[in-house]
Amino acid sequence: MDASMLLPGLAVGDPVELAIRLIFIIWGALLTFLAVKKGVEPLLLIPIGLGMILANVPGLHLARYVCQDVYGQVPEALKGVEGLVNVIDFGNFTRICSPESTSLLGWVYHLVVRSEIGPILIFVGIGALADFRPLLSFPIGALIGSAAQLGITVVTFIALALGFGLNEAMAIGVVGGADGPTTIYTAVNIAPHLVGPLTIAVYSYIALVPVIQPQIIRALVPRKYRAVEMPSPSKEVGLGRVLMFWFACLVVVGALVPAAFPLVVAVALGNIVKELSTKVSELERYFKTMADPLLDISTMLTMIGVGATLSYDFLGQYVVGADPAAYLGFIAKAFAILGLGLIAFAVSTVGGIAFAWVLYFVTKGKVNPTIGCAGVSAVPISARVAQREVQRVRPGLYVLFHALGPNVAGVIGTAIVAGYYISYIKHFWLP
Repeated sequence: MDASMLLPGLAVGDPVELAIRLIFIIWGALLTFLAVKKGVEPLLLIPIGLGMILANVPGLHLARYVCQDVYGQVPEALKGVEGLVNVIDFGNFTRICSPESTSLLGWVYHLVVRSEIGPILIFVGIGALADFRPLLSFPIGALIGSAAQLGITVVTFIALALGFGLNEAMAIGVVGGADGPTTIYTAVNIAPHLVGPLTIAVYSYIALVPVIQPQIIRALVPRKYRAVEMPSPSKEVGLGRVLMFWFACLVVVGALVPAAFPLVVAVALGNIVKELSTKVSELERYFKTMADPLLDISTMLTMIGVGATLSYDFLGQYVVGADPAAYLGFIAKAFAILGLGLIAFAVSTVGGIAFAWVLYFVTKGKVNPTIGCAGVSAVPISARVAQREVQRVRPGLYVLFHALGPNVAGVIGTAIVAGYYISYIKHFWLP
């Protein structure tokens, strides 16, 4: 008698399926090991790794979707419900998929990540933790944050040249902004099958900021220029100025890049509540909730859902006839994304430093080129790298406040570029 009749968990499927599941399980175990033993982004990689492992356990099918192929025109009843089901266009037919009733991790992905609720709530928490006063005291830093988006554009074209689709190439390029929630948000909208590898790539390089960026700084900024002292901010930024900044920012983004508006308004909400809590004591409870439990819960569920996308069952939506070559091709594509993400992050760092050099000459030596590395969105890690690098040359020199300006500007800049990409794919691109 077949033992799987008594113990369904022993029904492992065909050998190819089992091999693919084992590849993902080993990958998830490696991420968990790096997080636990090496301390590499444990709050992020542990739930991603566990999500990958659980979603690939043979017989459980915790990330399995039920799909229906529709030939010809998609029924009107299904149009406009893409948030409730996955609608995948294969050219000659359209596949409509939703999580199986017992697909726990599939529902976590669908309700938290696919709905965009998770990334947006993470941005609320980031806004509550961030300080935008350095940017308002040093507004020229916004230009550095803009220049640091260079890696997004460069890697988009590189990925296109390597054969990725335009939607995939744009999603890969956004990794260069070093902003996890924005990367997830972009992938969910234009390349949902790549959510897993893109998320792993962006958070891996955020964790490696203290390793990668110092090498680039030392190569591009000679020692004597790393010792350049910057003038102190001229005046203190009041609450009114912060609120005016957010009002202007939301009006401009809402009018020009509406696809980026949900992310920017989430950051604004968190930051405004933080600022107002200093004046209205009752709001301190909201501020503490946004900055701690809300951020932690949304991050944990989002990362578990992201981990579930790296599974045999989830990827089955995008494979015709359970072709093993398609799964192996996806795995190869995932590792290519890791390499392209590194290039995107490095080029973005170079772009920020290059523009900081321009400001150094324009201001006649009043801008330390080192702060250009902080133009990427890794808040506040890259700003701390800039501070540490200048103090290696000149102990006691303080540029952290100036570096935080480009740092938070990079968050908004990456969201705007991502919003433009999403709008272009949804309204103008035909696969």
